[in-house]
This record gives sequence, structure tokens and C-alpha cells, in this order.
Amino acid sequence: MNALIEDVSASIVHDGLSSDRQTMTLEKVFWAHFCTNMLPATWVLGALLVVTGLDFKTGLLAIVVGNLIGCTLVAANSSIGPKTGLTQMETSRFAFGFIGKRMCAALNWTGSVAWDAVANVPAALALVALFAIYHAGLPFWGGLAMLVAVQLAASYYGHHVVQLVAKYLCYVLIVLFSVTAVVAILKGGALATAHAAVTPAMIVFGIGMTAGATISFAPCGADYTRYLPRTTKTSTVFWLAFSGLAISTVLLELCGLLTANRLTDLSTNGIIKGFADLTGPFAPVAFIALALATIPPNAINDNTGGYCLISAGLRIPRHFAAIFTTLCGFVIALVGAAKFADLFSNYLVLSLYWIGPWCGMMIVDFLLHRGATHRVRQWSTGATIFVVIVPVTFYLFSASELYTGPIAKMIGGIDIGYAVGFVIASVTYAIVERPRGAESTLTLLPAGEPAE
Repeated sequence: MNALIEDVSASIVHDGLSSDRQTMTLEKVFWAHFCTNMLPATWVLGALLVVTGLDFKTGLLAIVVGNLIGCTLVAANSSIGPKTGLTQMETSRFAFGFIGKRMCAALNWTGSVAWDAVANVPAALALVALFAIYHAGLPFWGGLAMLVAVQLAASYYGHHVVQLVAKYLCYVLIVLFSVTAVVAILKGGALATAHAAVTPAMIVFGIGMTAGATISFAPCGADYTRYLPRTTKTSTVFWLAFSGLAISTVLLELCGLLTANRLTDLSTNGIIKGFADLTGPFAPVAFIALALATIPPNAINDNTGGYCLISAGLRIPRHFAAIFTTLCGFVIALVGAAKFADLFSNYLVLSLYWIGPWCGMMIVDFLLHRGATHRVRQWSTGATIFVVIVPVTFYLFSASELYTGPIAKMIGGIDIGYAVGFVIASVTYAIVERPRGAESTLTLLPAGEPAE
């Protein structure tokens, strides 16, 4: 009976894809997730673990644990897509209500813009350095504009073009990054040592950063699986998403960890100089890899940002929303380039505070209703839990340069608020939100919500 209702639901919920449009092939799930963190920022994150005080062993622990957490949550949300045929933020309506999901969509849009800037800053500088090798001047804003133009072109045309870019450009990037990694590690690789005692707070902070780098993709996971046939096994989608994201992220972060002794200056210019020093005559290969690497994930990011603006209530066509998102990321990259490392680390940890509780309730809702869509309210239990848990956990548990909460101070500066928020939100939602079964799905979405 549930399977029958689920089959009917996806075809009658407004903006959910009908079966004849769900024709995406499975390998694209892997590539869409694989390209997400194949970025210079991911390599830099591995080095950043050492800069924050970890040695090789504890840095490796942070990479493994952080990615296990982050990749699991991303894959769980990605596996929701085929069952609803909806974008990730539109799927949020089932746990948060129509009004509540707009709040989540607005938050995710700001994250999309921030990630655009984070990814593009070192990539644009790599492009500038590449031009300089051949005695051609290129200003930072010019390199940034070139990258943004390509990313915008892909995101403008939407899901299918973005998926193709992710798949085929990844083939090129695998070769380029493999050459860069081998040369860099052979020339400057070393097992990092700590200059002072490694504290639990440092390890937890490192786990938070690595988890944040992967979990930031969770609020758009279903955007790139919803075109799969509705009969696709949830477990298959999960493992393709998990493996794609985990393989690229862990390998690049490990490269950063192994070359951290030569990437000690994590200013924007310092990163590029470090890569030039590590790769020597192969520097052009490294710079091409660093520059091209931002195109697939930022095209994905800008397309999702367009979805989010519309889900947040802005009544404009998706391609205009994608353009606006891309341009905002361009401006922030220009303004924040000089503070790249600080902005990067703070963004990764702070983003967990809202994504953690959101993820928890999304997964619980999916499990409670066995993937079937159900009646949507304007403001739901999940939205109420969200607006309480997020600020409270941040106030009590946050431990960063921006703010340290009272409980974080009591436990030696260990930042565990995102984990506490995830657990409390998930458990509370599971207790309060009794399974309502697969209720009528004839609840129509107001006109203007995102559709491809």
C-alpha cells in the first residue's frame, strides 16, 4: 500500500518530477558528488589542520571521522531525491512546512554564496599565477571573472548541463590532480609534527572543519538525484553519493596534510606560492588543476542557489536566480580574498550549527514516513525545533574566534554544539512528530517554486 501511494504521490505533488522525466543514469550520482570537494580549498583544509595544532596522526583522525560524519549525512539526504522528485529545499517542506522550508532555503542560499567565494579565491589566484608564468598580466578580478563566467554558463542552463560538466571535467581533473599530488608529495611531503601538545579541543575543532567541508553539500544533495527513476534503490544512491564525496575529499585533504610543512602560509598569495614551490616545473599543471577544479562544484552550487532563492519565496525564473547567486559570490570573493583562511575555517564550523539539526530532522522524517510524501503544513514541528535548537546550541557550545559559549568554556574550549544540535533535534523530532503515515499528497505548492 505504501509503495502504491508513493508511486502516485510523486506524480501529483506540484513540481515533483513525473516518472517520464526521471531518466538520469546512476553514474552521474557518483560524479556530481565526486567533483564537489575536488577543490584547492580541500587541499588547503588538510594543511589547515596542522596550522591549527594537529600532527599527522590526529590530523588523519580528524579527516577520517569528519568525513565519515559529513559524507553519511550528505548521502542520506541525496538518497531522498528519487522518491520525491523535488529539490532538496523543497523536500524540506515535509519536515518544516511551507514557511519553515523558506527559512532553511534562505540559510542555504547564504551558504551557497559563501562557498562560491571560498572556492573561487585560490582558483582565481592560480589562474593569475598561470598567466604570469607565460608573462601575461591578469588581475585577480579578471581571473575571478573568467572562472565565474564559465560557472555561470553551466548553472544558467541548469541541472542537465551541470551534471555533464561535473562528469567530463572530473576526468581531466583526476589526471591533473594526480600529477600535482605525486610531484608535491615527492618534493615536500612529510608526516606533520605538532609544536605543542595536541588537546581534545583541537581534535574536535579539526573534525568540525572536515565535517563542515562535506556536510555543506547536504542541503543540495537531492537536487542532483531527483532525476533518477523513483524505483532506484535508496541504498544504491546512498553508497554512490557517499563514495564519490568521500574518495575525492579524503585524498585531497590527505595531500594537504602531507604537504602542510610547505604550506604554512595560508594567505591567498601564500597558498599559490606554496603550490609553486611544491611542484616546480610542474607548476602550470598544478595551477590549471586549481583553476578548473572550481567550475563543476560552483556550477552545482550556483544552480542550487537559484533553487534556494525561489524556495525562499522569491518569484523569479530559476536562471535569473542562478545569475544573482553567482554575482553575489563574485562580489564576496573580491571583498574577502585577503582573509581567505579565517573566513574558510569559520564558515566550515559555523555552517554545521544549522545544517546539523536540519539534516537530523530531514533524515528522521524520511525514515518515519518510509520515503512517502505526506501532508504539508505551513509551519511544522520541525521548524519550531529548528528555531529553538540552532541559536541555543550556538550560544551554549560554540567555540571559535567569533564567540565562545559558557559550556564550551567549561569543557576546555571543545566545540561540540553542532553534534549536540544534531542529536537533540533528531531525537526531539522523532518523539514529537508521530508517524502520520502516507497521508494525502494533494497539497499543492504555491506557484513559482523551483522546477527545472
